[in-house]
Amino acid sequence: MQLHDLKPAKNANKNRKRRGRGSSSGLGTTSGKGHKGQKARSGGGVRPGFEGGQMPLARRLPKRGFNNSRFSKVFEIVNLEVLNNNFNEGETVNRESLIEKKIIKGNGDGVKILGSGEINKKLFFDVDKLSRSAKDKIKQTGGEIIGDQ
Repeated sequence: MQLHDLKPAKNANKNRKRRGRGSSSGLGTTSGKGHKGQKARSGGGVRPGFEGGQMPLARRLPKRGFNNSRFSKVFEIVNLEVLNNNFNEGETVNRESLIEKKIIKGNGDGVKILGSGEINKKLFFDVDKLSRSAKDKIKQTGGEIIGDQ
């Protein structure tokens, strides 16, 4: 067998349906949309949740209770492994230095350091939150945590 002998399996490559290309194509005139009606029109069909004019379920059900999503804080998360690769011995890890090194974007409500990966450099941390495992690993390397998290 040579390269020029290769060809796809039978029926592996199927021609796409070309709608609206004349009556002999099998999909001419109405282009597979049937006759008239809402779904036959351009931009036809209904939006998700539309129930034909009946009051939609989402509007029939009562809206009760409290949802914390408007008030919750979203922290930007950084792992120790990333810090170990991007920071030198004795540097301070804070929001500004993380943004400067393009580790975070800076559009969250704070920075949280997680303990995933190893750290073998003495760094100073001035961040909003630290996980327990991150604190333990930082203290083992002799790093300092500024402020109370």
